[in-house]
Amino acid sequence: MTGGTVFDIGYQSYAGVREGRGRGRRAVFKDGVRIALGLGRGSRAKILPWLFIALLAGIGLIFALVAGAAERLAGPEAAAGMDLPSHSDYNGIASMIMFVFAALVGPELLCRDRKDGVINLYLVRPLTGTDYVVSRWAAFLVIMTAAAWLPQIILFLGLSMGAPLPMDYLAKHWLDVPRFLAAGLAMALYAATLALLTASFTSRRAYASVFLVGVFVITAPFTIGVSSEIGGTVGQWISMFNLTNIPVHVNDVIFGDISEVTSEAEARHLPEWVRVGWFFAWVFGTGGLLWWRYRRLAP
Repeated sequence: MTGGTVFDIGYQSYAGVREGRGRGRRAVFKDGVRIALGLGRGSRAKILPWLFIALLAGIGLIFALVAGAAERLAGPEAAAGMDLPSHSDYNGIASMIMFVFAALVGPELLCRDRKDGVINLYLVRPLTGTDYVVSRWAAFLVIMTAAAWLPQIILFLGLSMGAPLPMDYLAKHWLDVPRFLAAGLAMALYAATLALLTASFTSRRAYASVFLVGVFVITAPFTIGVSSEIGGTVGQWISMFNLTNIPVHVNDVIFGDISEVTSEAEARHLPEWVRVGWFFAWVFGTGGLLWWRYRRLAP
């Protein structure tokens, strides 16, 4: 056979817009949101995140119903007089639920990719390890922030509509809105960063979840007991290692009040700038370590 045949099978050069790393970051972010909410997966994957979101929203709704009933039956400012839970108390009461939510859902965003080797497929694209982990972290932060804000919005709307004079209530309490938004963001920022850092050390979601829940559960009684026994400045600093209270102290500073959860904590006596600085030290410290673990990641 002296000849050959050339077949044109239609290969063409890509002539579209090359969106580069920005498109990749957005894709990883969007996928992270879907993973955290269980979207596009089986019904079992949706139960856990939506159950926690419904539980947190239910707490806000119950607060609103109780306070609204008190205002209607006993008159204006009855809820405040009865010392019913308010915006400043919510984050303290719901903090442990938020942390368990982060501990159980957060590892889904990182551990699965490491275990199944999917992260190597991400990195053959024009993406870096920093792009990947920042996008995943931002996705989980959005979910955690929404979970923190939704109950507070429900509570605010419920208190407004339950007041005898809703417009007067809004005029008097409108500053609660930026306060609970800032406090909720602080809670979400802390929980999301700590959860993803823990998940970065293992490919087993169960290990990361159990470890983080255990740390939250153990540090609370240990630091409370030791700090109360020692007292003084040393006791106050020991109390600062109660991991569940770190963002709640920021909540107290924002609202200018002491919540139910931190009312017995020795750390409440420390200056406000110390409590806020300790919070940012934990957030930037854990966030920096999370970034360091992924910054040189390569397929």
